[in-house]
Amino acid sequence: MGALQITMGVIAVLISVVAWSVFVSGVIRQVRIIRLGQPDSTRNGPFWPRLRTLIKEFAAHTRMNKFRHVGPWHWLVMWGFLLGSLSVFEAYGEVFVPQFTWPIIGHWSVWQLALELLGLGTVVGGIALAIIRQLNHPRRADRQSRFAGSNFGQAYFVEAVVVVEGLGILGVKAFKISSGIEAPALWSSFVTKPIATLLPTSTAAVSVMALIKLLSAMIWLLVVGRTLTMGVAWHRFSAFFNIYFKREADGGVALGALKPMMSEGKPLDFEEADPEKDVFGAGKVEDFTWKGWLDFSTCTECGRCQSQCPAWNTGKPLSPKLVITQLRDHAYAKAPYLLAGGKKDVTGEEVGLTGDNPYAGIDVLAIAEAERPLVGGGDGAEAGVIDPDVLWSCTTCGACVEQCPVDIEHVDHIVDMRRYQVMIESNFPSELNGMFKNLENKGNPWGQNARDRLAWTEDLDFEVPVFDGELGEAEYLFWVGCAGAFEDRAKKTTRAVAELLHIAGVKYTVLGPEETCTGDPARRAGNEFVFQMLAQQNVEVLNSVFEGVEKAKRKIVVTCAHCFNTLANEYPDLGGTYEVVHHTQLLNRLVREKRLTPVAPIAEDVTYHDPCYLGRHNKVYEAPRELVGASGASLREMPRHADRSMCCGAGGARMWMEERIGKRINVERVDEALGTAPSKIATGCPFCRVMLTDGVTARQNEGKAAESVEVVDVAQLLLSAVKRGAPATVGASTSGGEAEADGKADLPTDQVGTGTVQPDEDKR
Repeated sequence: MGALQITMGVIAVLISVVAWSVFVSGVIRQVRIIRLGQPDSTRNGPFWPRLRTLIKEFAAHTRMNKFRHVGPWHWLVMWGFLLGSLSVFEAYGEVFVPQFTWPIIGHWSVWQLALELLGLGTVVGGIALAIIRQLNHPRRADRQSRFAGSNFGQAYFVEAVVVVEGLGILGVKAFKISSGIEAPALWSSFVTKPIATLLPTSTAAVSVMALIKLLSAMIWLLVVGRTLTMGVAWHRFSAFFNIYFKREADGGVALGALKPMMSEGKPLDFEEADPEKDVFGAGKVEDFTWKGWLDFSTCTECGRCQSQCPAWNTGKPLSPKLVITQLRDHAYAKAPYLLAGGKKDVTGEEVGLTGDNPYAGIDVLAIAEAERPLVGGGDGAEAGVIDPDVLWSCTTCGACVEQCPVDIEHVDHIVDMRRYQVMIESNFPSELNGMFKNLENKGNPWGQNARDRLAWTEDLDFEVPVFDGELGEAEYLFWVGCAGAFEDRAKKTTRAVAELLHIAGVKYTVLGPEETCTGDPARRAGNEFVFQMLAQQNVEVLNSVFEGVEKAKRKIVVTCAHCFNTLANEYPDLGGTYEVVHHTQLLNRLVREKRLTPVAPIAEDVTYHDPCYLGRHNKVYEAPRELVGASGASLREMPRHADRSMCCGAGGARMWMEERIGKRINVERVDEALGTAPSKIATGCPFCRVMLTDGVTARQNEGKAAESVEVVDVAQLLLSAVKRGAPATVGASTSGGEAEADGKADLPTDQVGTGTVQPDEDKR
């Protein structure tokens, strides 16, 4: 040990003491800040399923690999950080004594190979991630860059530290070999051993490289410890907890059912709720649960959510990533005020801090941040953290949640903010007012009379059984839904399904006037009170219908993806447990069982649009596609399909709101569908059908789509194939209209199709 080693070692130790102190202090502060959120006892267990999910997601990178061009490089960097930490700690000894190595494993060939792979992997991975960031830089049109709005300086700092760490690992090893300290086999040092032949013999160089390796890590600890909002760095620690504490203990993402309204860690009971004490959604950042605060702290600003968001991609101000980062920055800026005991009542009056100078000792920036509304327009200090246009642009499609590699629950947070705006502030888009009133007074968002719920049956040539107090031999309750009962285009789907069930000999019944809206649009719009009212009413009716029937045989078939999701995933919390199937699932099973036999294949080119609440929220992808194939049509996939399907624009109660900013989402989706040159666009949800039909009509009026292109439900395709008496011939259709059993509108629009199946490439 020479003077140089002693000097460098002392420097390393002194800097390390400061760096570790700052970092540990940062960890403690971050934990205290995250605990400012509301309690949430639903995240506590079960332990083993959550642990299995954590191990699977981080070890196999199952969610990160949804972007296949990024996943492998991040995997290398992650393992380089985790296992490379052993090499960093080893540097404390190497700075003082170049010959130092870990006892037992230090000269083991397997450890030498591990170091080689870790050093090489972190260098290559770090450089690759920086290149990917450059290739996706928002110097391009910003709506095409998932990194638009991300902090590039912080990201490049982290990637630079990663690369330096890797070079340090390789450099120390190479100089140890050149100096004769180590003599590993070539297979365990296939990079460093050849490099070592070019290096001089220098034990001092070993200590210098060890110091570089160590100081880069200490600089990282110093910067991160002082910058708690640096999610691109902190996710190295917080992501493990965020994954473990995700909403679904079975490993599923936070889709399907919405998170119930919670107050003090328990579901909110409206009969006993007190606005003075209870939390109604999120009106202040401290109203989010601690898991919400953990979400904010874990965001890496990778922008995957942003790249998949239909609102962002059509020029709306909403970016799921920016919502989370804005909430994070606000939360951490306000934290000193909250940690000091600051609290305001519903009128905005200070009740947490008292005295002549209640704000003494609190950062003035924190006090200013405490005055900002969580949601609100305006400029400067009066501006809200989240702009109303951002909040109400969300379609709740779940693309952000599906793609997030660290399991952030964007939709739950957005809906929680909507809940407060609707139920406490009464501040929401004016169009929703009519929808809410219709739901309360008429039991459906269109405001139609309940007695008209059976109007769709009038032109059928068979009798539709209506529930009369006895379920009888009925195997299924056919839940028609509001759209299926009142919306003219959706009625055709309802009739097609009823006819197919009749042909297959399936015993079913409908509720008729007893049926009301499931409450989906009210809940997604934030009106939890109306949702609870409608849901409890429906559960009471359904339980009376299925009285005496064991739960496993309480079967409901639905045509609406939103009804499907609500009945299957949200009603069990209210005492309504049923076996709910979507009509595409049931029809597909009937085809497989030969109870429905297509006799005349449809010679059509069809592209299928995945409804968000059927596909992404409930993972039903194959059944509708198999039905398209069963009908004889040729399926042409859009670039964005299955779990990456783009929303039609109707979800989140957007069906009843005007789209005034940017390009209409339904038109964007229709443009993508038309790119496959289809004769028909098929779907499995009445909301999607309405939106896509409007989009097609708009493009037809502009002369950008053939007049013969039409939007149909998958059930209509199947009915045409099942009922037609003769096979279709190839020829241009001049009749137009919807696909019906007479087959007139089921002929291809062109003699020769020009579209091709497009690959599902990663969006960069």
